[in-house]
Amino acid sequence: MNWTRIRHLNNNNVRTLRNAPLAEISGSLGDLGTLLPLMIALAVNNSISLSTTLVFSGLWNILTGVFFGIPLPVQPMKAIAAVAISREWSIEKTVSAGFTTAGVVLFLSVTGLLRWFTHAIPTPVVKGIQVGAGISLVLSAGTSLLQPLGWTTPNAGDNLLWALFTFLALLSTQRSSRIPYALLIFVLGLVISFSVTGSHDLPLFDLWQPSAYIPSPLDFKVGALEAGLGQIPLTTLNSVIAVSYLSSDLLPNTPAPGVTSIGMSVAVMNLVGGWFGAMPVCHGSGGLAAQYRFGARSGASIILLGILKMLLGFFFGESLVGLLKHYPKALLGIMVLAAGLELSKVGESLNNGARDLWEVSESTGVSEGCSLQEGQKQQRKLSDQERMERWSVMFMTVGFLLAFKNDGVGFLAGMLCHASYMLPGIREDLLRNFGRWRSHRQGQINASNDEEEHRPLLNIEYTLGC
Repeated sequence: MNWTRIRHLNNNNVRTLRNAPLAEISGSLGDLGTLLPLMIALAVNNSISLSTTLVFSGLWNILTGVFFGIPLPVQPMKAIAAVAISREWSIEKTVSAGFTTAGVVLFLSVTGLLRWFTHAIPTPVVKGIQVGAGISLVLSAGTSLLQPLGWTTPNAGDNLLWALFTFLALLSTQRSSRIPYALLIFVLGLVISFSVTGSHDLPLFDLWQPSAYIPSPLDFKVGALEAGLGQIPLTTLNSVIAVSYLSSDLLPNTPAPGVTSIGMSVAVMNLVGGWFGAMPVCHGSGGLAAQYRFGARSGASIILLGILKMLLGFFFGESLVGLLKHYPKALLGIMVLAAGLELSKVGESLNNGARDLWEVSESTGVSEGCSLQEGQKQQRKLSDQERMERWSVMFMTVGFLLAFKNDGVGFLAGMLCHASYMLPGIREDLLRNFGRWRSHRQGQINASNDEEEHRPLLNIEYTLGC
């Protein structure tokens, strides 16, 4: 463990928090649009323990901020959450699905396969996963949060009028990062929730009492086969690989965490918290984009969020369900929509600034009026054909991801599209190499034949000479 690096990251955390405290606090709340709806639904169904989820996810927030130094979110595993909510799973089945995904990610991380997998995936496919995840968030905000609302329904505190107000407030802060938009909207949502809830659903002092949950073989089988396996592509691609790429794009001055360390983090979070009924969690590129969009620039933001979660989990726990159920969907919907758009914007750098386009110069020279020193990085220029092919691969990934609502399907479609463009070049290289080998082989045969023809004459001359 590199303690010098960790100390450097936390010095940056402290410095960033001192310079922009409101931005860090606001950014820490940027991912609530994804966290709250799923966490509340799972808690109401008794598919997780809310108090344990708050305590452990808060602890993971703090450790993530300390060891990674970036606003890396701790958010629900969406595929598992969707299945658990729709089928009203028990806690044992839900955590079994998390164990399955975490176990596979741990194996890939320890063996180094995850790192190899990252280098083998073309950048357009990774960008496609990111853009697809962003558009999925936008669609989710519309279908599950905003569409059910009317102009005055379901109540005075949650309707399309509030959504319109939240959207206009978002537009007014587009160019002003000093205004803590997410913080203000979160506080407004709490005020509305208190006014709608009434005294009977207010949170009460309820000290955390952890319990152990041991899945039966049947629970483990159901959780693994019906949700855990389906979550693996989503976690590997969007919560590990895409996060590593996105962090380097959004925060170029902060060392990006490697895929192995992110994978190990995902594995540890679930293999520890699951035994106590905590919600299956991961790190998502959508959450990172959301927290960055609303002001977070360092790990200090999620450390603050982690402290808040742990305090709520320790002292209020399950009694928070009643209040959180009434949190306005109009406010959450606009926040999710903004996060999705922020994540989708990473596709803009596909052909201009993407990490696979930078290469180290081998000699000094002049490029666009600037001297280029040996070993300096420069961006490779793409032909029109290459640009078109990269866009096609990215949008093929996005299209199939959205059509099938599955990251794995989108990934396979993108890889096949990439391969289809690479095949002619591979075929030409094979034919060229085969031609070289054939010419070399023919030269060896001709040389061997010439040697055979001259050998008798040499023998005669040698005999006569003796």
